[in-house]
Amino acid sequence: MPGTPASAPAPATPPETASATAPSTVSSTTPASVSVEERWEQFHRWGPYATLALSTAISVTVDGHRAPVPSAVLLLAAIALQLWWHRTRGRVPMRSGPGRLYFVTRTALAFALTWLHPFYSIYAILGYFDADRLLPRRYARAGMFVTAVTMAGSQSGGLPPTSPLQAFVLGALFLLHCSLVFIFGNLAAREAENVREKAATITALESANARLEQALAENAGLHAQLLVQAREAGVADERRRLAAEIHDTIAQGLTGIIAQLQAVTATPDRALAQKHLERAAALARHSLGEARRSVQNLGPAELEHHALPEAIGKTVTAWSERTGLRARFTVTGTEEPLHDEVAATLLRIAQEALANTARHARATRAGVTLSYMGDEISLDIRDDGRGFDPLALPPRSGTGGFGLDGMRARAERIAGTVTVESEEGQGTAVSARVPLVRHV
Repeated sequence: MPGTPASAPAPATPPETASATAPSTVSSTTPASVSVEERWEQFHRWGPYATLALSTAISVTVDGHRAPVPSAVLLLAAIALQLWWHRTRGRVPMRSGPGRLYFVTRTALAFALTWLHPFYSIYAILGYFDADRLLPRRYARAGMFVTAVTMAGSQSGGLPPTSPLQAFVLGALFLLHCSLVFIFGNLAAREAENVREKAATITALESANARLEQALAENAGLHAQLLVQAREAGVADERRRLAAEIHDTIAQGLTGIIAQLQAVTATPDRALAQKHLERAAALARHSLGEARRSVQNLGPAELEHHALPEAIGKTVTAWSERTGLRARFTVTGTEEPLHDEVAATLLRIAQEALANTARHARATRAGVTLSYMGDEISLDIRDDGRGFDPLALPPRSGTGGFGLDGMRARAERIAGTVTVESEEGQGTAVSARVPLVRHV
């Protein structure tokens, strides 16, 4: 369907913005920070060429017969614009007049190309990453909202809408994109505030240590090293927490929303379409609530009023209804109250494993088993899908989520393990084993 060329956006604050708001939080001379900055620089330099080429290849393959002359003219203009900016960007500040001209022109070209071929939304998505870099801060969100129009038009089935239902879906998607701009903007602002507070605390500690160094010169090097490690560990841990929570809540919810909205455009049954819209609205409300809880560092909403078995059972039931796949949940052993962190970890692993099954496995059924085994608790998720070779997994891409690595990292934080057994054509089994720490 031409309305699905690009996934929902993940507006992010690039390193340039974070460094502008809190330049003293992470040392720019460390290998890790230099590597991240260099990769962002490579993305901003070569990303437009790559996304333009990919959009063109897909459009020519799928929809090459539509408006070939206007498409060729717009494509040549886009290439010329990129070549001009490639030569200019290193000689002028990012938020200067040339930068604003480049952003506005590229956004207009992307909109026009997407109007002709919805797959050019892959090129248009760059607006989410560049708005804060190229536009004055008071206009950055406006630039993102313009990009949201293009993305919503593509994902709703193309521009202009050809039916009242498609127009409604276009409006719903646009509101969803705008909500994501606000959510991710607020997340970035809160993270920057946390970084600034930590930087101020570290600065005060460094000032106190400077006075102590006069009497304890032999320990000065050790003090400085511990301070740097504490600062980097705190910033890195907060970023990992937010990244994992965003992936496990917003990203998965957004995937479900898009699937429901695509189902709306694909069915002529108005009653069934209304049911899909209601599911999409419920997923959007749930994802928004989870985003707020993530910012406040709260546990999953499912565990507020339910123990872990009930929470996982409801998750399995909702997943089965949403995907149309058969799913069965089983509890073995004697149920015991669990520590909040243990329960939250196992629930998130179950959600991620089921999301992977829906996205990749092509399964017809799945089974989830929660087992209380004395001093240990295990969670097993199985499916009858196509399987894969666990030793030949591709490396995680910059936009591909956390997957198995994220599940393993969650389990390791509470001294647990995650193992995967799979074979091509034989389904997949994910098993998480963690210590049974009781609630006190």
